[in-house]
Amino acid sequence: MPPGRDPVKAMARLARLLRLLHDRGRSGVSATDLIRVAGYGGAAESGPDQLSADLRNLRRSGWQIDNVAPPGADARYRLVSVDNRLRVTLTDRQRAALQRALILVERDDLAARLGVAPASLPPGIGVDVLPHRASDALSRCHQAVRAASRIRFVYKGTPRVVHPGSVRFQNYQWYLSGLEEGGEQVKHFIVADMHDVALDEPGTARRVPGVGRIPLHPLRWEIDPPTTVTLTTTPEHVEDVVRWLMAPAGADDIVEVDGVVRMRYVITHLAAFRARLHILGPRVRLEGDGEGERLVREQLIADLRTMVGL
Repeated sequence: MPPGRDPVKAMARLARLLRLLHDRGRSGVSATDLIRVAGYGGAAESGPDQLSADLRNLRRSGWQIDNVAPPGADARYRLVSVDNRLRVTLTDRQRAALQRALILVERDDLAARLGVAPASLPPGIGVDVLPHRASDALSRCHQAVRAASRIRFVYKGTPRVVHPGSVRFQNYQWYLSGLEEGGEQVKHFIVADMHDVALDEPGTARRVPGVGRIPLHPLRWEIDPPTTVTLTTTPEHVEDVVRWLMAPAGADDIVEVDGVVRMRYVITHLAAFRARLHILGPRVRLEGDGEGERLVREQLIADLRTMVGL
């Protein structure tokens, strides 16, 4: 800001301009009215130049202010209702990813509110934001939710038939949440890992009640059928186990006897559980030979064989 200018008065002036533009809505505001409300002072002929400077500053801050007057007519400005925080905080690639998502879900109304052009991606960027296969799968997931269609795909090598509940972006990935055919437990599938995606006829999916936000901690994700597993550790390593695996659900699920701590977990995301067991290493042991322990033990051995190339 030039020397001698009062920043408080300048901010108050910009706020008055925004207030008037907001109140007039779609009808817009003439340049004359904006100059009058701004109260620039000084020579009257300098008003248009000062208004132009203020509008440039507002646009740089993310506000979309368009001149909607026909060619040759006096200027008339309209404030487009957008969330200007996106303009300020998103990089070009992030804006491109947002554009691509809006194109895939066919939400021009949302694009307008966010101030993102939905018709095309900026030239030269964004083409690799989502792989083509992932883009196609994401589009089909949204179609399945909108049309209430069962969706079929291969996931982790297994063919799945899912009644879709929602599609959302969380933890830096897109997820499809829904019920597998014949199941009652909501599962969350990573869209980028879905293959051979196809839809059944509209209306073939059952309603999926209570699809909530995906828990932030991966061990709370409901990917696999519940599996009960008991671990043992020593008192000095309990904090490490809780840090990586969370505390067991119930007070009776952690018991210490003769210096050995037994901790029982109900696992619904086996891959995340195994990854954390690899980190804990010899600080924990699988206890017993129940179905859950046998399953996890076999998977751990398979993981280790893969790691050493066997």
